[in-house]
Order: sequence, then C-alpha cells, then structure tokens
Amino acid sequence: MRQENCKVIHNRQIADSIFQLNLTGNIVTEMAQPGQFVHLRISGGIDPLLRRPISIAEIDRENHTFTIIYRRQGRGTSLLADKTAGEEVDVLGPLGNGFPVHAVRPGQTAILIGGGVGVPPLHELAKQLERKGVSVISVLGFQTEQAVFYEKELARCGEVYVSTVDGTYGLKGYVTDVLETEALSGDFVFACGPTPMLRAVEAGGFAPQTYLSLEERMGCGIGACFACVCHTKEDPQGHSYRKVCMDGPVFAAGEVVI
Repeated sequence: MRQENCKVIHNRQIADSIFQLNLTGNIVTEMAQPGQFVHLRISGGIDPLLRRPISIAEIDRENHTFTIIYRRQGRGTSLLADKTAGEEVDVLGPLGNGFPVHAVRPGQTAILIGGGVGVPPLHELAKQLERKGVSVISVLGFQTEQAVFYEKELARCGEVYVSTVDGTYGLKGYVTDVLETEALSGDFVFACGPTPMLRAVEAGGFAPQTYLSLEERMGCGIGACFACVCHTKEDPQGHSYRKVCMDGPVFAAGEVVI
C-alpha cells in the first residue's frame, strides 16, 4: 500500500452517470489481486472530508496506468467527474483482499456476475483468468439499456450475458434469471454488486465455490475506524466480525452475513 498523487490521463462518461477514470502512477506496481480497491481524496480541503473507495477495473503495468469506474451520484463523485487530463488525484492503495485467481485451475470454468458498478472489478479478473486458460462466462445486470457498459470489454475474454430490469436490453430481469434461464454452471462464481444480488447469488448454488465482493461505506479504508464491519455466519449477533476494507471486500460465500 502506498499514498500517491496520480495524474489523470482521461476521465470520460461511458454510460448513464457512469464515468471511466484512467490514472498513471507508480502505485500500479503494488496492484496484485483483481477485486482490490483504491481510496481517493477528491479535493485538497476538508469538503468532502472522507475518501471514496472505488474498485480497480484494469491494470496496465507496462504503462504504469490503471482504470477505475464510478457512478456520479453525490458531491464527492460529482467533483471527481469534473477532473480533467493533467490534474492529480490523491490515491491510497491498493487496499483489501481481492478474488483468489490462484485457486482456479486452467481448464476450469468461472462465472463472473456483476450488477451495476459491481461490474468494473470483473474486467481485470476476466483478463487474468483468461490468460490463465480458464473459461470465462460473464453475467451482467443493469437497470436499463442506458446504464449498460463493459459488455464488449468482457466479451474479449469469453461469453457475456446481459440483463436489464426493464427489459430494454438483453434478458428482462435479474442476473439470477439469466443463470437459471441459460442453465449456467461452473467451477467458481465470482460476484460483485448490490447486496440483494449477492444474497440471491449466494443462495443460488451456481458453483461449488462462490466468492462475493461486498459494497460497504468506509471511513479509513485500512481497518482502523470499524465503519465497515460485518458479522460472521457462525456468530451473526455476537462479537465475531470481519472488516470489509481489510479482510475483504471479497469473502467466500457463507463466511459473513450479507
């Protein structure tokens, strides 16, 4: 982990309220696991006070660049969307534990499931799995056609299925509807998205091994503030817990209460 002022290469809108930010910096050398995240300080002052956690979508070690995808919805991300080429962003990272690429063997099948802004970390994951000789199937869920992004990027690594809640693109419904309709199964499931989606994926039993990336509000991002704790399944009401920022954000299905 390091703290660095990374320079903006470009910052552009790629879907409805969705922006792609490309940054350059030496921090790339420490990025290892798909599913890790960076913590961004948006301004040089105290407004907004807290950093914003955003998943790493792509790593280019050769050119020392990395990509993050975010939704413009509050003051912090609105200020971030105004950043232009040449400006700098204070980045802390990489943080957290990502998806266990090492556990998947060549020839096995991995199903990648993403909902909304849970899609970005699947891009780097798909690339690393495909290079390893793993068969990759991506299932992406969005609210509507205007919100769809990264379908083509993930298609370079394998099959892609898309669902929209309103049926304006792909299959009408949710990612679990795609999995059931297409009778998809694999050796591993890797999922990132809103909590209701993760609960449905966990309950679905679509693969012998399932890993879920949780989305939580964070204060410090390094395990000091206890703002992002979640209870373990073995002690759901007691004192056994995990910190999403430090122990996660990726957990094995059944490890924590979601």
